Amino acid sequence: MKMPKEVTTYCPRCKTHQLHSVSLYKAGKRRALAKGERRHEREKKGYGGQKYALQRKFAKTTKKQTLKLTCKTCSYTRHKKGIRLSKLIFE
Repeated sequence: MKMPKEVTTYCPRCKTHQLHSVSLYKAGKRRALAKGERRHEREKKGYGGQKYALQRKFAKTTKKQTLKLTCKTCSYTRHKKGIRLSKLIFE
């Protein structure tokens, strides 16, 4: 799907419609020493298999892409849940 690199939309900080730059949100690297991550490793360890069943069959072929909107005037960044698509091309 083609999408413009810049879009005019509402900015909550400026409280007006401003020009925003659009990019694709990418999740950061998970911290191995986080409490939940350590707990998950401990529960996976040893006999007894997985903590929960591994999902082998997926119903959906694509995921909903999250868009990152950055205001050009105040550089406030917010996320907007996008639509289902396999590839996003900025033009």
